[in-house]
Amino acid sequence: MSSQLILSITEALVRFKEKPIFEDMNFNIHQKSRIALVGKNGSGKTTLMKMIAGEVELEDGERWVESSIEIGYLNQEFLKIFNKTILQELLSSINNDEEKKYKIDIITDALNLNLESKLNDLSGGQLRKVGLAKALINEPDILLLDEPTNHLDLEVIEWLENYLNMYNGTIICVSHDRTFLSNVTNKVFWIDRGNLKVSPKGFKYFDDWSQSLLEQEEKELRNRKQSLSADVEWASRGVKARVKRNTRRLEQVKIMQKKLEDDEASYKRAISKIKINTKIKFDDHAKSISEFFNVSKSFKKESSEIKILDNFNFKINRGDRIGILGGNGSGKTTFLKLLLNNETPDKGTIKNFKNIEFSYFDQKRSDLLLKETIKKNMCPSGGDYINVMGKDRHVYGYLKEFQFDPKGINDYVTTLSGGQKNRLMLAKILANPKPCLILDEPTNDLDMDTLDLLGEILINYKGTLIIVSHDRDFLDQTVTKILSFEGDGKVINCIGGYSDYLKLKKNNFKKNNFVNKQNETIKKENKKESVLNNKLTYKLEYELQQIPNQIKSLEETISDMNKVLSDANLYTTNIDKFLKCSKILNESKYKLDKLETRWLELDLKKNNL
Repeated sequence: MSSQLILSITEALVRFKEKPIFEDMNFNIHQKSRIALVGKNGSGKTTLMKMIAGEVELEDGERWVESSIEIGYLNQEFLKIFNKTILQELLSSINNDEEKKYKIDIITDALNLNLESKLNDLSGGQLRKVGLAKALINEPDILLLDEPTNHLDLEVIEWLENYLNMYNGTIICVSHDRTFLSNVTNKVFWIDRGNLKVSPKGFKYFDDWSQSLLEQEEKELRNRKQSLSADVEWASRGVKARVKRNTRRLEQVKIMQKKLEDDEASYKRAISKIKINTKIKFDDHAKSISEFFNVSKSFKKESSEIKILDNFNFKINRGDRIGILGGNGSGKTTFLKLLLNNETPDKGTIKNFKNIEFSYFDQKRSDLLLKETIKKNMCPSGGDYINVMGKDRHVYGYLKEFQFDPKGINDYVTTLSGGQKNRLMLAKILANPKPCLILDEPTNDLDMDTLDLLGEILINYKGTLIIVSHDRDFLDQTVTKILSFEGDGKVINCIGGYSDYLKLKKNNFKKNNFVNKQNETIKKENKKESVLNNKLTYKLEYELQQIPNQIKSLEETISDMNKVLSDANLYTTNIDKFLKCSKILNESKYKLDKLETRWLELDLKKNNL
């Protein structure tokens, strides 16, 4: 049985600068749908989201919304900066609604937001987290999310997935994170050449479904071409001495032929993939790139010390493809700076071998000349050509592959969006990558087309690759080793991609592939000292013993609450009970997650891992 219809758009016309974006657009949105909104860059995804939100007025057609339906929209625009705290902003957004207040602590803690921080002191990424918190706390009937995972680390993304899967309303999401979309959606809206195509299955099945539609379109075009060939042959003989009926038929054949040519061109554009020469050979260089020997690194923050590395031993070999994971402040960027000699260790040594050159994508984009044009950034010495992997290429054509309009090549970099700046940085670095390529969060603000291009380049890249990223699918496609910064100086090495790391994590890391194993050259005395330092106190030992019973109790509570909330009529028959059970469920899941993390931390410490 289909769920209740809550919003519909019928025969809609929307234009931009007199050019139609959508014509005769029709779609329906039902209660509790989880919709992935996908389409090529510039296809109209943001416009469609704004149509749903009521922010774009239809020139023709009708927008119908069920009465009392509330719509929340997390868009790409940052919050207006006010001199008030995060808590004040969130309280004002819910009008001090007591039923929603309890969510503030749960959601902001999960998003690592300090409620006392001032909005005007926050970074762009932190402001987006505040926007996300506002959307989740208000719990609208239709929740529109535009790139919700940008600037979130993996732990927070996984929390968000779990939260959305329990969400009671309808969700419509635009995201470049394929794994995220696969995990939270049950339907797809695909904008393809101005038309909206709807799949009744989630994004997990999108590739197979969209490919089958394109194959069906190709078959229909082929059949049309065959049926038209006889008429074209007839028309090519001329029309001398023919009656008006035949002349009219000739005109129809020409119209049909022109329509077929247009449809074939449209199909070719739809299936076209950006191709770039990604093969580059490097001169032979040292087998090893870098070695870390007993490296320790800490930072002081206020009265506490943040430990990044603790007696860390690691070797990077030529051709390694390493993905770097870890939460905010765990040490990922510090590790890169140590590797690049931009930071010095507190203890231990780092040896980079001679003649090793690095290309570095800095997530702060410090290498971009912000006061110069796009063209000047690509060709600082002037001219119209750039050397791309050994071949001279026209800068306009090269940048077009990174989705830059040649007409805007002389725009200043300061006018670009975050995604455009990332694409420009990638274009600069990937034109001639060095033998060791380091990318720090390259996927932020990128659309799927650019991600596909970047993935193709990196798959074919023959040098040593180090990537910091929270995009799980991207890591699975591009790396063969994971280095995970777990906090407090703990670093874990896993052979494989993110999926392999996740399997290892579920097994509580009880496999023999830890990075911080003591090096064979470390003296036995140091090992003994390390064991003594990691021995649990009586208080911590007692805490460790108590956690399993607490976990069992919380799991039982969660199971009970899920049974109660499985009643589809509970919200309408007993709203107080529904709200109370929802609150208990969310708080219990949050506590369970914290307890499991704490148990793992203590267990690792006890076993000197």
